[in-house]
This record gives sequence, structure tokens and C-alpha cells, in this order.
Amino acid sequence: MYVGRFIVIGPDFGAYRVSSRSFPNRQVVERDGTLTVAPTPDAPETDNPYISYNCVREGGDSVVVGNGSHVDPIAEKLDLGYPARDALAESLLAMDYEKDDYDTPRIAGVVGEDSYIGIVRRDALLVRPVTENPMLVATYEEDDPAVVVFDGDGSPAELAERAYKMDYEHAVCAAGVTYDDGDVDVGFHNGE
Repeated sequence: MYVGRFIVIGPDFGAYRVSSRSFPNRQVVERDGTLTVAPTPDAPETDNPYISYNCVREGGDSVVVGNGSHVDPIAEKLDLGYPARDALAESLLAMDYEKDDYDTPRIAGVVGEDSYIGIVRRDALLVRPVTENPMLVATYEEDDPAVVVFDGDGSPAELAERAYKMDYEHAVCAAGVTYDDGDVDVGFHNGE
């Protein structure tokens, strides 16, 4: 099944996977603890504004995981002291779904003392707390946050690889993050 991009948020970890049929030439790169989805060196030129973005970024005492440019304003609101739920909900609502050919939803999560997962679709804004079991939300098909079986133990790179290998079509690259009492560690997995 093709679900597009997706995130898995647990109480103390997060994972993000790029799945793409139309632009598979992407990778995750790290810059000073921030993970960014970017075109590979051999990627064709494009002016698509949804191809490159920060997908994991610290904000306040938490870390944000998401599928687009909305990751930055969520992190900035956390830096200003917003509660995680409010930073997530306000930013998703303000940025709204992507205005592309598919009305692609924006998905994001906050991992920290209080963890949340959210999505803004053309028809809804949903934000759910993540307290015990990991939850998944995707841009297509699985577009309502729901509990998922996902082993949250391991390094961020192992979490990224686990997300990359989930049984959904068109995996491109993945990112992972762990949170331990304010300490954030990141890792990634780029293609096979």
C-alpha cells in the first residue's frame, strides 16, 4: 500500500519516512543536529517547494518531526515557550495542507515531556497526545493518527532504518530521533 510520507511518534522517540513515487531522488542530511530532506546530487532540477525541508529539528526542550516547512515554525514556537500541543496545532493550522496537485496533508509530531502527533488535511486538523503506545500518521490512506506496532528501542539510525523497512511502498529515506530527559539524538537511513 502507498501511504506517502509518514511519521511514527512515541513518548520518547520519533521516526519519519519519505515515500515518493514522483521524486525519489532525495536523502536525509544532518546539519548541526537538524535533519533535512534534500535532493541527491544526481536529482533532476526542480522548482517544487515541497522537495527540500527540515524534517527533524529541536525546539525548546523538545524535538519536532514532520514532512515539510512547518517543522521550523513549530520548533520556533517551542523555543518561545509554547506548550507542545499549542505549537503543533497553531502551526499546522496556519500553514494548512500543501497546495499541490494532491492537497497533500502536513504531518508533524513533537517528542518531549509531552508528546503529540498531528495532521492538517483539507477537511480536518487533528492533534492527539502520545502517552504510551507509538502512533502513526501518513499523508495518504493512514491519515488519522492511530496506534501502530513499532519497536522504539535502539539508536536513532536504527529507528530510521526500521521506519524505512516498514511494509509500505516506495521508500526513499528516513530519519529517527530519541529523547531522554531533554537530551536529543538524531540519525538517518538513506536508501538501500
